[in-house]
Amino acid sequence: MSYNLAIVGGGPAGTAAAVYAARKRLKTIFITDEWGGQSAVSPDIQNWIGDTSLSGAELAKKLRAHAESYAGEWLTIKSPERVISITDTGASFDIVLRNKETVQAKTVLISSGANRRKLDVPGAAEFDQKGLTYCASCDGPLFADQDVVVIGGGNAAFESALQLLAYCKNVTLLNRSDTFRADEVTVEKVLAKPNMHAIKNAIPTKVLGEKFVNGLVYSDGTGEHTLPVAGIFVEIGLVPNTEWLGDIVQLNAVKQVIVDPRTQKSSHPRIWAAGDVTDGLYHQNNIATGDAVKALEDIYLYIHHA
Repeated sequence: MSYNLAIVGGGPAGTAAAVYAARKRLKTIFITDEWGGQSAVSPDIQNWIGDTSLSGAELAKKLRAHAESYAGEWLTIKSPERVISITDTGASFDIVLRNKETVQAKTVLISSGANRRKLDVPGAAEFDQKGLTYCASCDGPLFADQDVVVIGGGNAAFESALQLLAYCKNVTLLNRSDTFRADEVTVEKVLAKPNMHAIKNAIPTKVLGEKFVNGLVYSDGTGEHTLPVAGIFVEIGLVPNTEWLGDIVQLNAVKQVIVDPRTQKSSHPRIWAAGDVTDGLYHQNNIATGDAVKALEDIYLYIHHA
């Protein structure tokens, strides 16, 4: 069957797009392997507009219910399902699914998100979401008046540290080299805070804890040292889920889809992208939904004026 639009990915961006597409009566197929995006594993989300607090599982459930309420004539949902590849046939795209089915769509919205680059040391997997987290804006308030550590040296790490300074007793940043990747203005601003500390040439080696995190071991070349902390915030990069795209759109150096921020359109005239899969400056759930709505408005105009 041929569709006006294929949406790939079931996080906040993909779900927002599916709802808008159905309401605009665009014949749409919505393909997702999982619901909720990266936040699905978060125990407490306090910045999702409209809910003062909810778990990632609750958010995923709400997103799914909202999309499924529009399933029918205008919206077909395939889940759990994954896109393996996409080919431009000229007038439309051939989209190959994991089950070997091929669907055709005139336009595509990429909302396949990204995965946080995981900390690969003993204890990291065991204490994931038990004091070790990948989202300061989501989980920072949970560590009010406690000591925490941020792992990373780029702008995301320093921006996370700045957010945490508003809640936490002390924030320590570990950078694996002797130079920070963040811009100098940001570094100077953050390190000027009296409860902020940075350790260079520090490589994490082990996460400590009982039921929850209570420390982090790192090596700095002189030996191993232990930081007694209640929280570990990992900011060592994102891995966008773009491997299925091949070379159909232009990607940046870290494999994010390059988009026009005014419309979310990619380098391909019939492909848009929204959320964490893009090269947008900021990545959060609420931003992803806005990106997707912006994209849908542009897709709707394209389909009706093409």
